[in-house]
Amino acid sequence: MPEAASEARTSLDAILGGGLRLRQFVRGHRIGADAVLLAAAAGAPARHLVDVGTGVGAVGLALLQRWPDARGDLIEIDDGLAALARGNAALNGLDGRARILCVDALSARLRREAGLADGEADLVVTNPPFFDAATVRASPDPRRARAHVAASEGGLEAWISAALALLAPGGRFVMIHRADALAAILAAFGKRVGAVAVRPVHPSADAPAIRALIAAVKGSKAPLRILPGLALNEASGAFTPFAEAVHRGAATIDWPS
Repeated sequence: MPEAASEARTSLDAILGGGLRLRQFVRGHRIGADAVLLAAAAGAPARHLVDVGTGVGAVGLALLQRWPDARGDLIEIDDGLAALARGNAALNGLDGRARILCVDALSARLRREAGLADGEADLVVTNPPFFDAATVRASPDPRRARAHVAASEGGLEAWISAALALLAPGGRFVMIHRADALAAILAAFGKRVGAVAVRPVHPSADAPAIRALIAAVKGSKAPLRILPGLALNEASGAFTPFAEAVHRGAATIDWPS
């Protein structure tokens, strides 16, 4: 099979116990537990949500499906992924409430030109690229590289700044990232957010955290809280009952008020 044809192949898959169907590329970055955890940790229903770096739309569409009164702007820089996200919105009957924007979210000018105004969303969710271009060797697959490695200019700090710019005062920001990037994330927040809550995510109860779910409120002055961790697996390797319920879409990961 020619390389281009191989790259264009897609599969139709389902997450959240089959409740959300998503078409995605066979090669490159694939939907995994991070998207499920982020969607589960989005908090109380929002009216206007923005999903920065939506990929094929997993997180943003999961939230729109959960919240029938919400509308969402799903931002993706890759035109192939954005096209799949647009198709996935239609596939799940959400195209009337989901706007898929193929734009570089880190550019304020391009956001404005795409019709996306800063300071209007009451929820921003994001699963940024996990690595810095200066510290890792990127995958030769361009889509996988873009999903996993932040652009060298600005990196994670620029990504967080752009996401926070979209948020209205008092709006909620929720992200998932590597646990060992927590210091960099808190530094990137600066004084723009407060009520920061961190929930470590562990592969098992006795293993170090590999992910962190982080929530914050724009403009809040409330202090940082480190919450009890979430263990995904039993000693046997099977999901814990709570993690299994989250992956079925039957449970959410709540933030204490």
